Amino acid sequence: MAKKRSSSKAWLKEHRDDPYVQQAQREGYRSRACYKLLELQDKDKLIRPGMTVLDLGSAPGGWSQVASALVGASGKVIASDILPMEYLEGVTFIEGDFTEQEVFQQILDALEGKRADLVISDMAPNMSGVHAVDQPRAIYLVELALDMARQVLAPGGTFVTKLFHGEGFDQVFAQAKDSFQKVLTRKPKASRARSSEVYLVARAFRGG
Repeated sequence: MAKKRSSSKAWLKEHRDDPYVQQAQREGYRSRACYKLLELQDKDKLIRPGMTVLDLGSAPGGWSQVASALVGASGKVIASDILPMEYLEGVTFIEGDFTEQEVFQQILDALEGKRADLVISDMAPNMSGVHAVDQPRAIYLVELALDMARQVLAPGGTFVTKLFHGEGFDQVFAQAKDSFQKVLTRKPKASRARSSEVYLVARAFRGG
């Protein structure tokens, strides 16, 4: 128990001292993860005014906050999470598991008969610290997000998701290549160096 408390204290100290955490607080962003999406946006020009964006695993709302500002008043951001999320202007939030039919239908209703231009996911499981447990859980979430993207994306659309190096990585990358014409990975500066996380950017959805 003492070891767990000391590791929690170390994490809290690292979190408080993190320059991205401090920057997010100064600039009014909900999380340090905002800077990961902003860097991806800078490199890949993912989001444009007027787009329809679906944000999976959205709480606390950092990515939705960035996306909403970029799509502007003519665009639409739909966010979904099993956790509650505080109100964000310009964002339609749907609480629940998007793999359940009722929640999926609410997302379709929010799309109003249109298809999404972009699906983004910064989902990760609650980490146990045991790689053999955490990696399959993380890959499973990516597969769920990819399946959702295939169902709601417009042809030519883009899918972005957090992905961890390890078992299952190559299989998920191959699955994305089956559905998208161009697939690559990015490691934003805001991703902690010791983390195996990268972001998969899959463009030009083939449709179907």
